[in-house]
Amino acid sequence: MGISRQAFYKRDRVYRTRIEQDQKLMQFVQEIRVRQPCLGTRKLHSMMHEKHDRPELHVGRDRLFEVLREHRQLVRRKRAYHKTTDSHHHLHCHPNLLKPGPQQVAASGPEQVWVADITYLSTKRDDPVYLSLVTDDFSRKIVGYHVHGSLHADSVAQALRMALKTRRTRQQLVHHSDRGVQYCSALYQKLHAKHGITCSMTDGYDCYQNAKAERVNGILKTELLLHRPTDLAQAERMVREAILIYNQERPHLSLKYKTPDAVHRALG
Repeated sequence: MGISRQAFYKRDRVYRTRIEQDQKLMQFVQEIRVRQPCLGTRKLHSMMHEKHDRPELHVGRDRLFEVLREHRQLVRRKRAYHKTTDSHHHLHCHPNLLKPGPQQVAASGPEQVWVADITYLSTKRDDPVYLSLVTDDFSRKIVGYHVHGSLHADSVAQALRMALKTRRTRQQLVHHSDRGVQYCSALYQKLHAKHGITCSMTDGYDCYQNAKAERVNGILKTELLLHRPTDLAQAERMVREAILIYNQERPHLSLKYKTPDAVHRALG
C-alpha cells in the first residue's frame, strides 16, 4: 500500500488518540450545556483552558470548532421580538447621558450606571408575562429583576427596588432606560428622587441607545430561557435560575471571559 508498518501503526495511534480526546471534549461540553445549553464555542474554549488539572481539554479554538461541527453541536442564534415600550405619551423625558459627547457619563466601576429594560416572555397558556431587568453597565451583572403579568409602573419598579436593596455604595448613580411610560411615570421618578439617582433616557425608540440592556435580554431568552413556561409561577422559577447562571457561571466576552458576579465583586 506504499507505507511501512511503522508508519501505519503510528497513524493508527494518532487517530485513536484524537478520537479519545474528542470524546473527552464532548463530555465536557455536554456537562456545561446541561445548565447553559446554548453557550457558544468561544466561551466553552475559555472555560476549558481554566481547567488546569485537565490538559487534554487544552485545544485550539479552531480545533474545538471542528469537533463541535463534526458532532453537530454548533449553536445557531435565534432572534425574537415583541414590543414592550410605549413611548407615545406626554410625560416628561430625560436627556440621554450615555450618548457620546462632552456630557457623556461612562462607568469606570460597578454601581455608577444601571441600564433597565422590559422584555416579553411567551407562555404555553399565552398569558402575558413580562420580565423587568436592571443591569449594572460596568460589570454586566443583573442587579434587579421582576417577573410580572402586566406592564403597570409598580410592577416594573420592583426590579429597581430589588437592585437598590443590594446596592453597596452611595456614589453617584445614573439610571438609563428607554422612554417607556413606566420609566417616565411619577412612581418611578419618585424612586429616583428618593435615592438620589440621576435619570437618563434614549432619544426615542432606538434600541441601539440601550444596547447593553437589550443584549442581556437576548442572552437570557436565546441561551437560557429556551423552554416556554406554563404560567407566571413557572416563569418566575425559570428566570431565577437563568439569572443565577448568567451572573455566576456564564463567562462574558466583554469581561475577558470573567463572570459578571466576579467582576462586580472584585471592583466594587
